Amino acid sequence: MGIQMAQESEAKGSRTTALVAFLRQAALQAAPEQRLPSIRQTAERRRVSPSTVVEAYERLVAEGVVSARPGSGFYVAARTQPLVLAASGARHDRAIDPHWIMRQSLEMPAGALRPGCGWLPDGWLPEGLIRQALRAQAREGGGNLTAYASPAGHSSLRMLLARRLAGYGIEAGPQDILLVDSGSAAIDLVCRFLLRPGDSVLIDDPGYFNLQATLRAQGMTVIGVPATPAGPDLAAFAALATAHRPKLYVTVAALQNPTGASLTPVAAHRLLKLVEAHDMIVVEDDIFGDFETVPSPRLAALDGFERVVHLGSFSKTLSAAARCGYIAARRDWIEGLIDFKLATAFGHQDLSAQLVGRLLAEGGYRRHVEGLRARLARMRKRVLAALRQLGFEPWLEPQAGMFIWAQLPEGYDSAALARKALAHNVVLAPGNVFSVSRSADRFLRFNVAQCEDPALFRILGEIMR
Repeated sequence: MGIQMAQESEAKGSRTTALVAFLRQAALQAAPEQRLPSIRQTAERRRVSPSTVVEAYERLVAEGVVSARPGSGFYVAARTQPLVLAASGARHDRAIDPHWIMRQSLEMPAGALRPGCGWLPDGWLPEGLIRQALRAQAREGGGNLTAYASPAGHSSLRMLLARRLAGYGIEAGPQDILLVDSGSAAIDLVCRFLLRPGDSVLIDDPGYFNLQATLRAQGMTVIGVPATPAGPDLAAFAALATAHRPKLYVTVAALQNPTGASLTPVAAHRLLKLVEAHDMIVVEDDIFGDFETVPSPRLAALDGFERVVHLGSFSKTLSAAARCGYIAARRDWIEGLIDFKLATAFGHQDLSAQLVGRLLAEGGYRRHVEGLRARLARMRKRVLAALRQLGFEPWLEPQAGMFIWAQLPEGYDSAALARKALAHNVVLAPGNVFSVSRSADRFLRFNVAQCEDPALFRILGEIMR
């Protein structure tokens, strides 16, 4: 019986697909606004069921080829300016800035090499686990498939996150955690909540390039603190805090982007003393923390949420499509952030939160991350060797994570090299995209997970001649 139903379903799908193609061609050959044959007429002429005709027309309405007029029928949609794919790609001649690297990474054609992008290749992510969890979610029921999420977010996931944070020494209950759609959304929400246009903010230099764009879009004054392998340059931090009186310092304490450095215990304690002395707040972005093999200190654990807001996300380790991030902070701030979230976004992707919660609870996520750490370790070793053969010198050798911050040989400019690489369908991440002071013109950030194709280093060697 099951085989027969499957065969019938497949046959119906084939009939619908064929009918869609036929009706699409008819609509494209007809004049705009012309009425198309009715459901009954089409069913009789094409010898299919009325339900098949309805489904075919609905697909064409979704494509914009056909428009539906209740009580009247289906009509050829008005013509719009056709999309010219050749003209819709990334502009290679624009200024190299944070938006440049994001657009190049996202818009380059399939088959392009992306050592400069900030995410794992699709093949490294657990698509099978995600599909399995989605099927289980649909099959078992009980989840939220239609309603708005609760203001703080999926309670089961917040409970799981509280347990995970406890593993880092961070004391946070579910009521101290707010779910959002991503790490970027978390940073944006926290900054809008705590800052006002014109406020000064310290960030790492070099540091996460999209953070610069976010803060400047909000009208903030962005000040770079020189990064060291142990964390921020604390003498420079103190001088900048005295001179500019910033309200916020935003940092990636574990596996900093782009350098791969992690905050040392001594630096963490001294940093928090400076933050208290200058009456500042720290936003600790822990988006890469799950890549660590040996956990580094978490500022939120040392501070107890007095002056630290802790952020995280699963976009890098699990899926960029199932967007899910979180904010952990002192309870009165969480209450204010919930109100602010409702005022600006009303909710978040509850289906993604349910999916992440299931993967965390069932152990699939833990096993996946363990495999990622081992695979990244193998690739870091290979990429470091290949870069050194080309004359690059790593700023440091990261112990975990996906990034290598590498200095070009004397006489090379990373922006110029990035432009040359685009002609070979290679997206590089030039150093000054990450630098507020624009002092990293000889650096490139390499994502080791995106460096598996040996052609990458051959191309780099050619364009550096």
